[in-house]
Amino acid sequence: MKQWIGRWLIGVAVIHTVFGVVVFGKELLGIVQRGVFDTVGTDPMTGAVVWFVLFGAVLFICGQAVSRLEASSPAGLPKGMGWSLLALGVLGVVLMPASGFWLVFPPAIAMLVKRGGAKPALV
Repeated sequence: MKQWIGRWLIGVAVIHTVFGVVVFGKELLGIVQRGVFDTVGTDPMTGAVVWFVLFGAVLFICGQAVSRLEASSPAGLPKGMGWSLLALGVLGVVLMPASGFWLVFPPAIAMLVKRGGAKPALV
């Protein structure tokens, strides 16, 4: 079966980050002009922009991990990962219906319906 879930997440992360840079370029430039270190302070807009861009980075990292798991795990992806992604998507859509959170539903559902989903390892 084609392995697309990790690449989907990576693609969404790239689009998310590019969107953030384009839409919030002024705020990001202000961070750079102020020297980056400790520039968020108590400004809620700057904080929101930083979290927006950092979420894209975290999603990219997760996409890389999922892509590697898809390629190397004959047992499939952990169902818990699918449920977690689905919960994140539902919460995001409830809080912000006009957002990109809708894009997490295809990979989340795919993780849940694929046969042979890996069971969580007990450590």
